[in-house]
Amino acid sequence: MHIACIMAEGPGRTDDLLHDFAGRAAARGLRLCGTVQVNTDCGPGRVCDMDVRVLPDGPVIRISQSLGTEARGCRLDPEALEQAVAAAEARLAAGCDLVIVNKFGKHEAEGRGFRSLIAEAVARDVPVVMGVNSLNAARLAEFLGEAPERPEPTPEALDAWLDRALPGG
Repeated sequence: MHIACIMAEGPGRTDDLLHDFAGRAAARGLRLCGTVQVNTDCGPGRVCDMDVRVLPDGPVIRISQSLGTEARGCRLDPEALEQAVAAAEARLAAGCDLVIVNKFGKHEAEGRGFRSLIAEAVARDVPVVMGVNSLNAARLAEFLGEAPERPEPTPEALDAWLDRALPGG
């Protein structure tokens, strides 16, 4: 099983790492599926907009609810999240070499969200890399039955992990 989780410090750092990693993997000719968060300029008061691009080439789906400019938090839009999951699962069914999931979060820890995509990738022996935070890391290990690899949150470490995870690596 080739599964890695990325835990980077700083707002948006994991998102940036996975987005750049997806670009490097695609440049190597790998068939990708999953999602990466695309950080758009949301402007003042809109810090919680979460747009994900379904790999490899879209669509971009806003998975956060619009709670207004005065909102102090954010909430996932379950329908939009399921739309992103369905699009990523269709890409996996068509065949891919690498799955990237922007985040193993609360929904995945509770058995929803991208959990089914991750499980199918594991069953197909397709390498998976995903972001995770300290709140959900234990639930990810519980779901997988073992702790995933935790490469350093650097481009070089991610590329080295991919080299080991691919067939013949």
